[in-house]
Amino acid sequence: MNITSAIPAPPSRAKLITAFAVLYLVWGSTYLAIRVGVAAFPPFLMAGIRYLIAGGLMFGWLAFRGMRLPNARQWKEAAITGSLLLLGGNGVVCWAEQTVNSSLAALILASSPIWFAVFDTIRPNGRRQQLNTILGILVGTGGVLLLVFGAPAHDVKTNATSWVGAGALVAACGFWAGGSLYNKYHTSPVSPWMSTAAQMLCGGVANCLMGTVCGEWSSFHPAQATAMPLLAFVYLIFFGSIAGFSAYVWLLGHCAPAKVATYAYVNPVIATFLGWLILHEPITPVICFAAFIILGGVLVVQWPAKKTRQIPPLSGTRAPFRN
Repeated sequence: MNITSAIPAPPSRAKLITAFAVLYLVWGSTYLAIRVGVAAFPPFLMAGIRYLIAGGLMFGWLAFRGMRLPNARQWKEAAITGSLLLLGGNGVVCWAEQTVNSSLAALILASSPIWFAVFDTIRPNGRRQQLNTILGILVGTGGVLLLVFGAPAHDVKTNATSWVGAGALVAACGFWAGGSLYNKYHTSPVSPWMSTAAQMLCGGVANCLMGTVCGEWSSFHPAQATAMPLLAFVYLIFFGSIAGFSAYVWLLGHCAPAKVATYAYVNPVIATFLGWLILHEPITPVICFAAFIILGGVLVVQWPAKKTRQIPPLSGTRAPFRN
């Protein structure tokens, strides 16, 4: 057998550009949609039902087309990844946006590539980071602290819940980075589309369980779901989940995590503009300066550097696959 014929061809430039465009533009607008949606829907239930519908639609279509279903091990991996990404990384964001503006949420989450660099270092068989990465981590962290402590009083400093919301957004960055790296290095081979559907189903269940624990079913009143929150909810299902998350998972399978994480450059700009335009969220000099520092730190983290020797794998650990 010709060995080279068994190696899948790299994706075309057009597919990569399209996937990155979806990731940049659609995900930049989801912060606004979440902010509008949580005005009527409980946060974890909104995220859970969103992912159950989106994942169910994708899973049913793929099964109808005859795509191989995940096995028991792949369902377990989907449960871990889906919980990290969609409960810890997205459900927590929905909860936090009850008290934190969408633009501030996007700017805090712009620091996620810094978490990628940290977790990519400490994972088994991780990477030794260059001086520029360490410097970028420090700069980006300083920008996040400035954003939180220097934000307008009515956005974060109003009450204790708002402070918790800002802190939850920082934690969500860690969950998202951890889930993304786990998805790339520790999952069994499976179609990226079926993987996306399985992860959304598992993440939807995890969010609904969290919403149940938090008593959200009793606090939800369907009459509060007016046209705008309903429209935001539908947008999150079809664009934020099916289109955006599919593009994200697909890109993780074809690009380095640091390149995929560049969505953090564009998303805050779009989210800040839409928050200002539609919800009249303030854009202050402090916010602009903090955003400049955060994105500067992210840029330094991802600045091209000399290739470094990877840490030898620990005994019994599984080496990551290579693109």
